[in-house]
Amino acid sequence: MPLLIGACLLAFNAQAATGEIATMDRSVWPEVLETPQLFDVASRAEILSFAHQLLESENVSDIQLAERLGLRQINVATVNVIRNRLWTRLFENWKAAEKSCEADASFCVLVDDVPMLRQRAAEYKVADDSFYARWAAPADAFNQRYLNELLRMAALFPQTSSEVERYNSDELSGEEMPDRTFLLNFESGPSVADGATDWLADFMRQQKINATFFVLGKNLQTRLDASSAQALQTLYRQQCVGLQGWEYRSHAHWKDWQDSVERSAALVQQTLPDNFVPLFRPPYGHRRADSAPFFRDQQLRVSLWNIDSQDATGRISAEQAAHRVLTLMLLWRRGNIVFHDSTDKPQQAVPWLMANTAQSGVVWEDCHIYPQQLSDETDQAEPEDEAADEPEDEQSEGQTPDASQPSTDQAQEPAKQGE
Repeated sequence: MPLLIGACLLAFNAQAATGEIATMDRSVWPEVLETPQLFDVASRAEILSFAHQLLESENVSDIQLAERLGLRQINVATVNVIRNRLWTRLFENWKAAEKSCEADASFCVLVDDVPMLRQRAAEYKVADDSFYARWAAPADAFNQRYLNELLRMAALFPQTSSEVERYNSDELSGEEMPDRTFLLNFESGPSVADGATDWLADFMRQQKINATFFVLGKNLQTRLDASSAQALQTLYRQQCVGLQGWEYRSHAHWKDWQDSVERSAALVQQTLPDNFVPLFRPPYGHRRADSAPFFRDQQLRVSLWNIDSQDATGRISAEQAAHRVLTLMLLWRRGNIVFHDSTDKPQQAVPWLMANTAQSGVVWEDCHIYPQQLSDETDQAEPEDEAADEPEDEQSEGQTPDASQPSTDQAQEPAKQGE
């Protein structure tokens, strides 16, 4: 049984986990990301700032952490597992980001291993007269709030499953991609005709890239009834279509969750055979701990995410969603980026994101290659949490669709400080 720590919330701080979503105005960063080297400078800065907040979080007691996260009890064991993975991931990212230090030494410090990274995180400080001084305080605030998002999901796992942790090595997170490589995901579509889905699919084609659209079977059936299979094939031309079940609801306790997956899979394969990819995106990240045999039988893989725009929460603007995503791209340096084509926010956020990463060395993954590459590889990893209790995945208080972001099972690096 995981160790659970109770906490009396005498002064409940709504800002902690049920309140503020981590957002940041990127205009405080003084440099345009117009070269790969400048992307790395900004990445090293984000890694160090986040590492500092992660280290600081280890200095609070379990009871204080529960209060900070707005929870009565926390799964201490899972929190510690996720913290360790974050350090590993940050270190790996640091080693990638420091390769350009000869070209630009900003935020470059010596980091040879995780203990040294922890030391650099403890020493991290941006001077008041630094070129990056306007960025430092907003970055610290962003990273503390974002870390709260991750630790809250960890504290609730496995009673409430989420994207913060995998149940087995079949599950994907986006962290499997190479450095600087990202794949756009759009969830909860398709929209009504001539809505966000149509606009985004057309925009992807104009940009000569593609994305994975995770569709709800009910929505797809509605579009099919109102048009035709040929019209839907035209809509999703050159794009990939994965599954999100028949309805947007937790697939952890829904009695008909298997039927939801099977019905939507059959509909997509029949209607969009050339676009179908064998990936299932669980709404809210909720799925059963014992679901792996079912997905293997269906020849599907659970596809989680590590960069969540939070565009569907109704609590942040399109601009804030775009700036949040770019900040997390700098931090994690690879992964699945989640937007929702059930809202109009991606129509503003995605073009901004493309424009602000165009010269940065970012690679947009081909959605057709990503799952195929992985299915051709032999996965040698052991299941991540074989002993995990079956989740009680009810949506926790204050949690919104696709609550927050990354981490899963591996982690990576940070480095240098403001001049």
